[in-house]
Amino acid sequence: MRMSASRLIACLECDLLHRQVRLPPGAEAHCIRCGARLYRRARPDANERALALALAASILFAVANAFPIVGMEMQGVHTSATLFGAARSLWDEGARAVATLVCVTTILVPAVELVGLTWVLALLRRGQRGWGAVPMLHFIESVKPWGMVEVFVLGVLVALVKLAHIASVEPGVALFAFGALMLLIAASAAAFDADAAWAQLGAGA
Repeated sequence: MRMSASRLIACLECDLLHRQVRLPPGAEAHCIRCGARLYRRARPDANERALALALAASILFAVANAFPIVGMEMQGVHTSATLFGAARSLWDEGARAVATLVCVTTILVPAVELVGLTWVLALLRRGQRGWGAVPMLHFIESVKPWGMVEVFVLGVLVALVKLAHIASVEPGVALFAFGALMLLIAASAAAFDADAAWAQLGAGA
């Protein structure tokens, strides 16, 4: 969307210029030529659901990292490990690149994304802009491709299937928490209304 000083908006699909008009909350303006969406006016409570989902996801993230992912028993010896413990074991065994990748994609990035999004949405709900809210939203958008919780969950499930014939494998609380976390992250991303957030921040959408 490109807006000039005379409040004209060019359609991103066909470049037809339109004069911007004030819309009622929740309404959208569409191109009269091709029907593409030009802009919208978000509802004041547009991100209430996204905030609730982000809070729930943050709680599940803490649970997923506090409890063991899986427990194994082989020849009478029982072992279990948390996600951070597994990454630390990889580091100690010399697989430092893999350990770093696991920490970044399954711990650091999801934590920053969830905490940052929750913080920004909580500020907006209180009608405040808050220092650093705009850079935080930009940062969240830039790190999203590095969050790979779903890849991690799939990898653990594949590993469990392969290990089942050589050891007694018991899924831990964290594995179920990661599965639910994956769904909540997707749901919060779908519920997040970027237009509403940018409009409240006064940065445009």
